[in-house]
Amino acid sequence: MKGKFVSTFLVLTMAASMLSACGNASSNASTPPAASEAETVQESVSESDSVPSSDAEDLTSLRGNTSPTSEETELVNTTLNDTYLGDVFDTTIPNDYSAYPFKEEVTLDIWMPSNSILASVCSDLNDQRVFNQVEELTGINLNFIVPTLGEESTDFNLMIASGELPDIIVDANRYTGGIAAGLNEGAYLDLTDIVDEYMPNYSAWRNSDEERRKTSMTDEGLLGAVYGEAPYNEWCWFGLLIKQEALDKTGLPVPETVDELHDFLVACKEAGYSQPLNYGSTYGQIFTGAINGAFGVWDWMYLDDEGKAAWGPAAEGAKDYLETMQNWYAEGLINTDWATADFNQRMAEAVSDDCAVIMDSPDTMWGYWKEDNGIDFVAALNPVLNKGDVSRQTYHNFKQSGSTAAITTQCENVEAACAFLDFAYTKKGWEIYNYGSYGDVHLIDENGLPYYHSESLMYNDPDNQPVSNLIWKYRIHDFADIRDEHNSNPLIVAEGSYSGDIREYWTESMDSSVTMPPVTFTPEEAAREGELGTVLSTMRNEYFSKIIMGQLPVDAYDEFLEQAKAQGADELVSLYQTALDRYNAR
Repeated sequence: MKGKFVSTFLVLTMAASMLSACGNASSNASTPPAASEAETVQESVSESDSVPSSDAEDLTSLRGNTSPTSEETELVNTTLNDTYLGDVFDTTIPNDYSAYPFKEEVTLDIWMPSNSILASVCSDLNDQRVFNQVEELTGINLNFIVPTLGEESTDFNLMIASGELPDIIVDANRYTGGIAAGLNEGAYLDLTDIVDEYMPNYSAWRNSDEERRKTSMTDEGLLGAVYGEAPYNEWCWFGLLIKQEALDKTGLPVPETVDELHDFLVACKEAGYSQPLNYGSTYGQIFTGAINGAFGVWDWMYLDDEGKAAWGPAAEGAKDYLETMQNWYAEGLINTDWATADFNQRMAEAVSDDCAVIMDSPDTMWGYWKEDNGIDFVAALNPVLNKGDVSRQTYHNFKQSGSTAAITTQCENVEAACAFLDFAYTKKGWEIYNYGSYGDVHLIDENGLPYYHSESLMYNDPDNQPVSNLIWKYRIHDFADIRDEHNSNPLIVAEGSYSGDIREYWTESMDSSVTMPPVTFTPEEAAREGELGTVLSTMRNEYFSKIIMGQLPVDAYDEFLEQAKAQGADELVSLYQTALDRYNAR
């Protein structure tokens, strides 16, 4: 860990000296280029750096080659040659490798949380094979500092409070008040005047698309972190999934309206599914959007028909939604433990003969239902009230994907930190972070796109780990990089998997215009939003769960709404509207 940051003055002084040490930054970099300028930047990078170097060996012969030689495999994995990779997206991925190998010996301390899946396949991030390969290619040593599982927030807050910071913090949004607060309070380095010079690939990539540009800056136009940014808007990942056997047993079609879904669940119960709808979810126990959206009711903040901020639990149709779910619960159509079941409980129930329909991810259910238990399933759109209405949902990721990484004001080699993070936005970085190593994990198809072949470690793990775990063993699933979810998630692209088809179907067939964009708050606003959000979400969870389970009458909603307004619901909406106005003006 680095030395303590003591005051904003000292931090600013330190940042200035860092910039001086690294060289002169562009004087007008604080103003992000407009879309037309961004295209020029991207075109410049693509043309001037179309190959790693003028004498790089042409490896386009590896496209479509299913039996590369050991020499070819070594060349791909140990050099910056990327001539075998194609331009597979609308925007060309930059490939400026001029910073590598880095000019001096340096080790970066990186705070990065793990997770239960990652920990199961890699007990120490310093041994993770992708990061090891990145070290070799960039010439930058990495020292990962990983908090104890389950204690990430405590560890992060103690680290910030102590004033002793590493060079880089991954998952930087954890900072109370967000990235802007981290900047304002002197923990995160302002990268605005640094990015263009020391992160040419990231600069070109974020500026090549308006959504990527707009969502990777503060309202003041500052760059306080490096954001994970996708080549496209990732498909919706959550919705209604129905066992094919339940459709066969009932003889009914896939339901389209709320009433049809009710009748289908009744028929499923009569066919022997004792709790046909697995309704609970650890990521949205009260709302999922899958049913409540039909009533114009949403989990939290959304955009109303006029594009204004609105609070979902206070929407006009909330009472009708609650009455519907209370009736379904009374009829025994919903799993009785919906409000408390954890993920493992839900999956155990899902594969049992009690469940016919679940609200979840098709990636997850392809593993649990189809791959592990041979249960075929289909997708339903979020039901509507009236036949012919457009189905709606609140998922739109604005091409923002993965984690954020901030360089701290105590970073001892800012140029090296920039070079390490920038590598993830090169064509070679895109390949390695998303697809792992060449040969044993992936090959290259005729178009220059990496893919997992039949003999890949991804599908032939020597430790017999499930594919759902291997997304962290042989690749990096969540980082500040160009995440190519549609092509590199093995749960989507595995032979026989149709989860990607379902996610694409949901995305293209449902209206997501009600989605609140990723707005940001000032530190004062963030503190108040946190206070209001805690009180209001607790109140919502208590009232809505009790109403749905019949412990309170539906009319108790009126009391809830009155108390919510007294506790600041209107103020919460005002905070979001103010932030939304600033976001729209970026």
